[in-house]
Amino acid sequence: MKSRAAKPSAVPPPPDARKNILVVDDHPFMRAGLAQLIDRQPDLRVSAEAGNPAEALQSLARHRPDLVLSDITMPGRSGADFIKDLLALHPGLPVLVISMHDESIYAERMLRAGARGYIMKEAGGEALLAAVRQVLRGEIYVSAKLSARLLENLTGSRPRGSSSPIAKLTDREFEIFQLIGQGKSTHDIAAQLSLSTKTVDVHRANIKGKLGITDGTQLVRHAVRWVETQGAEM
Repeated sequence: MKSRAAKPSAVPPPPDARKNILVVDDHPFMRAGLAQLIDRQPDLRVSAEAGNPAEALQSLARHRPDLVLSDITMPGRSGADFIKDLLALHPGLPVLVISMHDESIYAERMLRAGARGYIMKEAGGEALLAAVRQVLRGEIYVSAKLSARLLENLTGSRPRGSSSPIAKLTDREFEIFQLIGQGKSTHDIAAQLSLSTKTVDVHRANIKGKLGITDGTQLVRHAVRWVETQGAEM
């Protein structure tokens, strides 16, 4: 009597072990390009996208990503404030900043705000994927050039006068400097940042002192030129 062959038992498919990433950028084409790059990876996927900080904060509760990959120039909030808000609601969630802005000006500010890494868009796809995986491992990612500079700052061996004067501004001063460059008046800035006009004036005076500027008109011209330069890089 022939024995009946046992039917192979159904093997459940392995769980999807890919890490979920929330992409935050106000340019749809950039989000699409990042999603295409990431979704081709066997260990990564884009689980959600957002076009501004408000959308991102709403998406976080629904999608619970393993990492947030975010630009810092978006409508609604400054990059540093967005990161601080995000981490206040979701402590420990790693954030990797991807930006066209010069890392020598922005990276340290974003790291102080709580980001776990900063990479410039010009670095390319392979470098971005390496940065994503490094941050997901619990490490901090910065470029080799920035890492060397941070170490020089830490050891006090960096030559005097080698950094941009704008890098000397505090985060709040830097935010106000950007708004001045966008054509905002003192009253506009005070309203947007929930400050008094007197406080804004104090910050303006400090900015002028740090940048070696003597009057308000010169400050406005300098700020406008700087913002236009940043816009051209984008």
